[in-house]
Amino acid sequence: MFRGSIPALVTPFRDEAFDEQAFRAHVEWQIDQGSHGLVPCGTTGEASTMSFEEHWRVVEVCVDQAAGRVPVIAGCGSNCTRSARENMKAAQDRGADGALCVVPYYNRPNQEGLYRHFAALADSSSLPIVVYNVPGRTVADISVETLGRLADRSTVVGVKDATGNLGRVTAQRLACGEDFAQLSGNDDMALGFMAMGGIGCISVTANVAPRLCSEFQEACLAGDWTKALALQDRLYPLHAALFSDASPGPVKYALSRVHPDFPAEPRLPMTPPSEASRRAVDAALDHAGLVGSS
Repeated sequence: MFRGSIPALVTPFRDEAFDEQAFRAHVEWQIDQGSHGLVPCGTTGEASTMSFEEHWRVVEVCVDQAAGRVPVIAGCGSNCTRSARENMKAAQDRGADGALCVVPYYNRPNQEGLYRHFAALADSSSLPIVVYNVPGRTVADISVETLGRLADRSTVVGVKDATGNLGRVTAQRLACGEDFAQLSGNDDMALGFMAMGGIGCISVTANVAPRLCSEFQEACLAGDWTKALALQDRLYPLHAALFSDASPGPVKYALSRVHPDFPAEPRLPMTPPSEASRRAVDAALDHAGLVGSS
């Protein structure tokens, strides 16, 4: 259902407001360049800074612009189960194809709490759920065993794994089954992740280099590891540079270099990247051959 290069879309803001025209153009460019899916209102999309109305307008616009050409997996997560259920209903009402639901953050539930949270979401909606495991942000870490329990539910279809532990790909395949969609949450580790059985990446870098990221994923899925390694080497400095300062500052700056009319401003408390970060992004764009591309 979900596979390949799936950008975690940035949200363009102009004068503090959602820039719908720029966002539509970005979605269209992503599809034209070969992205296999879209994730609006994730971490990279600054969902935590949006009002409820803004969040669902962004999802609505993404679904409308994609027009069924690629699946849209809407950010729906919350550390409150009731709120996450409401988010999933809002996503389904707006035509999303799936829900990206982060492991509950801050309140640090135990494994039984994590299981019951996602089970409640699965029971509340027919929308396919991708569990987003990112313990570096949430503190809580859903275990392989808990994920395996959840994989028995037909609507829990995959995981965005941002643990940085490549061994989990094998462990989760054994626990969850070969049909469970394992999507990397780390661009820099995607090559190893795919070699161990992953089927895609929810990517920050694909915002800036959608064609290269799509070709990389297609090479991995075809087992063409020579081509995949060459693309990895071309993209790796960019993977690193986009996290040389707090995200999404660097990726928004990178997009403004590739598309000079793209608004680069993040929302507070996020800020534009430092000068050192901008230099790293500039060098990485040059290495990848992306500066001035369209």
